[in-house]
Amino acid sequence: MTPPPDPARRVAVVTLGCARNEVDSEELAGRLAADGYELVADADDADAVLVNTCGFIESAKKDSVDAILAATDSGAEVIAVGCMAERYGSELAGALPEATVLGFDDYTAIGDRLDDVLTGRPLVPHDPRDRRTLLPISPAARTTAVGADDAPAIPGHGWLQRRRLASGPSAALKLASGCDRRCAFCAIPTFRGSFVSRPPAEVLGEAQWLASQGVTELVLVSENSTSYGKDLGNLRLLEQLLPQLAAVEGLARVRVAYLQPAELRPGLLEAIASTERIAPYFDLSFQHSSPSLLRRMRRFGGTEDFLALIERARAMAPTAGFRTNVILGFPGETEDDVAELERFLVAGRLDAVGVFGYSDEEGTEAVTLPGKLDQTEIDARVRRITDLVEELTAQRAEDRVGERVEVLLTDDLAAEEGEGTWLGHAAHQDPDADGTTTVTGVPAGAVAGGLVAAEVVGTDGVDLVATALVPAVAR
Repeated sequence: MTPPPDPARRVAVVTLGCARNEVDSEELAGRLAADGYELVADADDADAVLVNTCGFIESAKKDSVDAILAATDSGAEVIAVGCMAERYGSELAGALPEATVLGFDDYTAIGDRLDDVLTGRPLVPHDPRDRRTLLPISPAARTTAVGADDAPAIPGHGWLQRRRLASGPSAALKLASGCDRRCAFCAIPTFRGSFVSRPPAEVLGEAQWLASQGVTELVLVSENSTSYGKDLGNLRLLEQLLPQLAAVEGLARVRVAYLQPAELRPGLLEAIASTERIAPYFDLSFQHSSPSLLRRMRRFGGTEDFLALIERARAMAPTAGFRTNVILGFPGETEDDVAELERFLVAGRLDAVGVFGYSDEEGTEAVTLPGKLDQTEIDARVRRITDLVEELTAQRAEDRVGERVEVLLTDDLAAEEGEGTWLGHAAHQDPDADGTTTVTGVPAGAVAGGLVAAEVVGTDGVDLVATALVPAVAR
């Protein structure tokens, strides 16, 4: 039996960054609750504030530092965890003496570590290390190593300790952690480690648990979902697992995020495009489309390859959704490279595109490359492509007028917009990043997490406006 929380053991969890971090925060929250901590939403009501940081790019690191400093205003003890804390360790602790810095290896004993902080016991921050060195180079050898007593901690894989912090009908589930790719601009593998898949039975168990918590849409996340199963000896494991996840009682939709274009095999493409209750949604990490620049990035493909991939997916699922991220200003990028990216974006008709400016990241190959661009030029290219993307994605939304969509309902807008009006997202819209759909004429009795069939009748930028088709699709 869990002991009642001590009045001086209240903790608030603040999460920055991606959906993977959200999963990690919910594992930490569950571990803390099991150790007798009371979870509170407001830092002002907490004795300790746990800030789960992001360390992906320069702007994300700045946001993390700002969040740590803001948390100190509450008067609570502040503990920094997550990617930025793991990546910089003692260096971050020296720069921010206001916070205690913990690494991933502290996660399994997070309650004890917070006890240390609240009782004034000193903690020595970790010195960062390349976490790729903690597991065998051979993917096939990692399964045994991960099960060893001295195995490194892998955040987000301890779902038995997970406790939901969000209340909506969508939730992320980690398929795997880490990455074996060596993209020249990316430092993530050095602090997240080598790629490790979770066993299918474990993934199914967590999906069933999330469904029991009221989740009706599952978002499968990782650093590289297309690699799932390679360390378990089966590169087709994800396409075999998807129908089993779709069959979990209570789930209305499953979507897969973080796909690598170079690894998207025909069988997996078909499974995503054609399996009932799997969203025909392709979150593809293109990063650019100029073949020569992609080679400098240590990546593969180019405009023609990417357009052919999109065409194959649309042949199977004509209304499929596509999102990507692109980087502007990578060392050596020319005007011809930018023009090639523009050509791809116009022809690709994507639903959502994140546009980022290149920044040097310590420990990456790109730091050493010649051909660095001035920040003013990078900013100008980001604005140029952002403007283009906003125009193109709004046009793509307009293309969907007249289309039948299934909308997962999230918010009842009756008080603001009148009875029968709900906010939600269609299959081509990620719940966090790709716009929304407002549905009118939703029958009485609808609940958050239910699916409603609707026809798109208008747009507002990338957002859709739709009218429910009666009867509604049952939850």
